[in-house]
Amino acid sequence: MDNLEKMRHTLSHVLAAAVRELYPTASFGIGPAIDNGFYYDIDFGDTKISDTDLPKIEKKMRGIVARKLDMIKRVVTKTEALDWARDHQQNYKIELINELPEDAEISFYDLGDIFTDLCKGPHVKNTKDVGAFKLVRVAGAYWRGDEKREMLTRIYGVAFSTEEELAAYLKQQEEAKARDHRKLGKELDLFCFSDLVGAGLPLFTPRGTELRELMANYSLSLRGREGFKKVWTPHITKTDLYKTSGHYAKFGDELFMVHSQVSGEDFAMKPMNCPHHAQIFASRPRTYRDMPVRYMEATTDYRDEKTGELGGLSRVRSLTQDDSHVFCMTTQIKDEVKRLVSIVKELYSTMGMQKLRARLSYRSDEDKYLGDKKLWEMAQKQIKQAAIDNGLDYFEQEGEAAFYGPKIDFMAEDALGREHQLATIQLDFVQPERFGLEFINSKGEKERPVMIHHATLGSIERFLSVFIEHTGGWFPFWCAPEQVRIVTVNDQVSDYVSQIVTVLDEIILNKPLKYNELRYAIDDSADSLGKKIKRATEMKIPVLLIIGPKDAEEGIVSIRLRDKEEKIKLTKLADYLRGL
Repeated sequence: MDNLEKMRHTLSHVLAAAVRELYPTASFGIGPAIDNGFYYDIDFGDTKISDTDLPKIEKKMRGIVARKLDMIKRVVTKTEALDWARDHQQNYKIELINELPEDAEISFYDLGDIFTDLCKGPHVKNTKDVGAFKLVRVAGAYWRGDEKREMLTRIYGVAFSTEEELAAYLKQQEEAKARDHRKLGKELDLFCFSDLVGAGLPLFTPRGTELRELMANYSLSLRGREGFKKVWTPHITKTDLYKTSGHYAKFGDELFMVHSQVSGEDFAMKPMNCPHHAQIFASRPRTYRDMPVRYMEATTDYRDEKTGELGGLSRVRSLTQDDSHVFCMTTQIKDEVKRLVSIVKELYSTMGMQKLRARLSYRSDEDKYLGDKKLWEMAQKQIKQAAIDNGLDYFEQEGEAAFYGPKIDFMAEDALGREHQLATIQLDFVQPERFGLEFINSKGEKERPVMIHHATLGSIERFLSVFIEHTGGWFPFWCAPEQVRIVTVNDQVSDYVSQIVTVLDEIILNKPLKYNELRYAIDDSADSLGKKIKRATEMKIPVLLIIGPKDAEEGIVSIRLRDKEEKIKLTKLADYLRGL
């Protein structure tokens, strides 16, 4: 544990001590260090705690820190630990202690003489070394993450080594709040939710649908160029498919079940597409001359996520994946992975997210993985070599692999410097075995193909949550739902607007723009010019064409972009828009 983590861990104890002084009857759950800070789960009984209480708690914390108290470790027996927890009426601690072995040596940390807590540590030696901190929010959290258990109050804090680092982080968080995709999704009329439809089931408006389809179609076009063919699969399937693939045993509790009233069969809403694509591959004989076989599909899957874990588009119950699968020979793995890496790089460069790191996700020693360990070792060596051969900035991490094989997870950095796991390339030797997939090799013998899973955007909903926040809603010209808005100064320019529309329609007819055709609208309402411009700016339209009588008279167009204004001849408009 590095020193910053020790500081944050110590602050969770300081937080608990402050709460104990202010709310003597509070019961404490757990209080770990986390990325950027710390939290503590606390049962306040009948007292309701909100963000408005944080300044009072933080002031008490600062008073404790100023006393320069030592953090002192004590080791006790299980019996002594239980006696302490019972004496202090700490039922959550009793539960944790009871789960430890009888002969366990249990550690406590004393914060001076004011507070004692069950903890493994380590911590900084004295509260004077905790750095800069701030309490930021209150949330609800089920005890031990179990929605059938008690709902506790979780108090979050952030902490850094210096006040400057803390200030920079808080500034970033304010910017993140302004860019929150849920906020922008509403303001820009992209998507909504309905209690009648259900939690985690987003509804996309015309503007939002335009955006998501542009994303999906661009992803499909990149793979189509590389030899992938579109397939289509149904949204429900017999549970036998997932029992055979191994998904049912691993993720059965995430399935939405459907019961046929006619046949009595049990079906599931599909949570993933790989078993379906495997069935298409298996539908006819294959030879080495057919290999590799590449399928792609942008399709919606369904997962029964816990309500408390849903959040905007980041985590939903209906997720659309730009999914693809390659069935190939082992000798083709290297070239296929290289092909997929190039697709990922091109897509994220286009999205303005060029900084990518690759996480090589390996299996751990847990029992959750399927398949022969020797195959895993071979596959893990292959994806590492692929990362090296493709010049990826990579790091290795055990325990993050899919249950059927290792993978390359691409971590994209957004405009605020945050990393998001989005694209993935996964090797799979397990499903071909479980489904009995085969092809005839050059020797006339039956051979098992390798399956490579790939998603470029991943979940389109989750990608959009990242992309909206990355751009702040100012989408690149090529993918803005509305690219151009014509704004009239008054009603005397209608004939000239018609000439402009003719130019724009000619662009649409010839489709010379990057990736897609032009999308425009006209605001010729009776509102003032100021109101029209304000309305268009609030909707973050990339290009405004402001047309007044003088423009019509001179045959020019006044163009307003986000960062500049200029005037050009109408005859140059088409070329100008092509260049954006």
